Amino acid sequence: MSSTPSSVEPSTVEPSAAEQVPGDRNAAAMGRKPDGEREPVLSVRHLRVEFPTRHATLVALDDVSFDIAPGEVLGVVGESGAGKSMTGNAVIQLLEPPGHIAGGEIHLAGRRIDDLPEEDFVPLRGRHIGMIFQDPLTSLNPLFSIGDQLVETIRAHLPMNEKQARARAVSLLTEVGIPAPETRLDSYPHQFSGGMRQRVVIALALAAEPELIIADEPTTALDVSVQAQILALLKRVCAERGAAVMLVTHDMGVIAETADRVAVMYAGRLIEIGPVNEVIRRPQHPYSEGLMASIPGLAERRERLYQIEGAMPRLAAIPTGCAFNPRCPHAVERCRIERPELLPAGAGQAACWLHDPENPVARRDAPPRHPGGDPMSQTQPVPSAEGGEVLLEATDLARHFDVSKPWLNRVLERAEKLTLKAVDGVSFTIRRGETLALVGESGCGKSTVARLIVGLYGLTRGRLVFDGQEISDLARRSGRQSAAIRQRFQMIFQDPYASLNPLWRVGTIIGEPLRFFRPEMSSVDRRRRVGELLEQVGMSAADANRYPHEFSGGQRQRISIARALANEPEFMVCDEPTSALDVSVQAQILNLMKDLQAQYGLTYLFISHDMAVVKHMADRIAVMYLGRIAEIAPSDQLFASPHHPYSRMLLAAVPSLEGEGRERTVIEGEVPNPVHPPSGCAFHPRCPHAEARCRAEVPALIARSDGSEVACHAVEEGRID
Repeated sequence: MSSTPSSVEPSTVEPSAAEQVPGDRNAAAMGRKPDGEREPVLSVRHLRVEFPTRHATLVALDDVSFDIAPGEVLGVVGESGAGKSMTGNAVIQLLEPPGHIAGGEIHLAGRRIDDLPEEDFVPLRGRHIGMIFQDPLTSLNPLFSIGDQLVETIRAHLPMNEKQARARAVSLLTEVGIPAPETRLDSYPHQFSGGMRQRVVIALALAAEPELIIADEPTTALDVSVQAQILALLKRVCAERGAAVMLVTHDMGVIAETADRVAVMYAGRLIEIGPVNEVIRRPQHPYSEGLMASIPGLAERRERLYQIEGAMPRLAAIPTGCAFNPRCPHAVERCRIERPELLPAGAGQAACWLHDPENPVARRDAPPRHPGGDPMSQTQPVPSAEGGEVLLEATDLARHFDVSKPWLNRVLERAEKLTLKAVDGVSFTIRRGETLALVGESGCGKSTVARLIVGLYGLTRGRLVFDGQEISDLARRSGRQSAAIRQRFQMIFQDPYASLNPLWRVGTIIGEPLRFFRPEMSSVDRRRRVGELLEQVGMSAADANRYPHEFSGGQRQRISIARALANEPEFMVCDEPTSALDVSVQAQILNLMKDLQAQYGLTYLFISHDMAVVKHMADRIAVMYLGRIAEIAPSDQLFASPHHPYSRMLLAAVPSLEGEGRERTVIEGEVPNPVHPPSGCAFHPRCPHAEARCRAEVPALIARSDGSEVACHAVEEGRID
């Protein structure tokens, strides 16, 4: 079949004409409503976006069609480069030049908008289409107060004077759950937490009561607690205002609990669309099946995750026929030649020849199981490191930062000295071959603990012992003095691109630790070792001659892991190593880390806010809150029966693909300011079990008979189990 979209004549009639475009199949699955019901808020038909280059015209979106009804949330998922954000940017016409809409139609509330000149489209942004970006700091002006930005947006779209606009701004901040809105109007973006800033961005998107809201990864950088609050707010806006939401995300847990329907994209095309529970539990396209099966589940713990081999094709090298055919386990010659269109499949549609009603392609094997289905064939008992020798012992770790104003300012303003207690009395042990996970909301001190261990920060107080050798002063030792101990442990950072020198080739990056720690190694042996490391992490030795920007995010993380393995470390600190990766790439990296641990007996300190990933990786879990440990317990035990109220609330806020229709429990409030922490137990302002003792006395971490350790007066006194 042809890869070019069907030609579409310009619409000259009312919105129902958009429903009559030839070539549409299964109108109900596409989201169109029966006669007598309201028309879609957004109707996209055969959308095509092109980027002309000197050598060729790259097609970023090809023949994309869907509808979103009033009050409906359409989730759009797929790997990076699939076209998710590009679709949202095309709707709101924020394509980066030379990108442009080359074909198709976009209708908003029955009015065609893709052919409007820029001066006519500008009033639609904000007034009729609201946009929520992934990073709130990029959409908030740091030089203007929150109130100024809200008032300006309101007055630009609604006929209000300054006083009326300010009153509406207060109402919007109240609606999105920001306390003391009258006072916070005069605050600046840097004075808000990440969750609060995202609420402000949502308030800006809602300012003129738009019919359509495009939310591009609105919760990716947020903790599960704040994420639950933001998603609950979006759902409420849909229900109360009848707004339509296009939710772009790679988090399938978010999709499962928020979306009504799901659109799966691959290489610029829509390859499956249908009701959320059907797509998650009974995906019809092999790519959708692979995505769902690669997600770690909360209901079961598997030794290995299903992984989709290969990567999303580049725009300049999209395969002929079905773009997924090089990665598909069922592909036949027809898939490599003919491109399938959306065909009825299950309760929705899928662009796959498996569902051709006249001549379907036969499956070669059973589909992979998704987290909500039966246990996968790869499910195995997970080995435990319990009983092994202690490799790392941390005792009463503390790191305090002086955040005061300069001395002269303090004298003139009579201001007090301010100390931020990022970590304040943390103790734990990690056994050889074990994975200990650190979890908690942003600002609780997880990354600071990691940096204390590897010597990037010095200790304010406390003691660190690694394999019987004290390393408390590691941060103060010179490079050569600390070489013997530093080469025994390494760190994997959250952003692989930021931790790789963009001016160096991959071979130089991986070989740098060898040059420093093993100067006696010849250049020939070093190149051979670099090639071995690249092949060990699933890449080619030839990749040593390329630069970091030539690789995908998952490949760059593999390079980071290869570099960390160069000196055969015993202990690795992993700070959010998969948070920026798609679920398919995440599965590859997690499987690789498990394989390396089994092969070399590696010990991990694993930091993450993704509780499903934590359950998959960790033997034990330490829950942190405001610089202290609230609870430590074996992984399975913590998920089955957490003791500390904060652990319970954190787990209750986790989105899950299991448990259809399960509502998350939203954690009220936010982490207190660590410069002015609450007295007693730091969690008491948010705790439903707090009493007078909790407000006055800091609880100690006490060992329990079940092997856990809990710092909670209510647990100690038997008021809660």
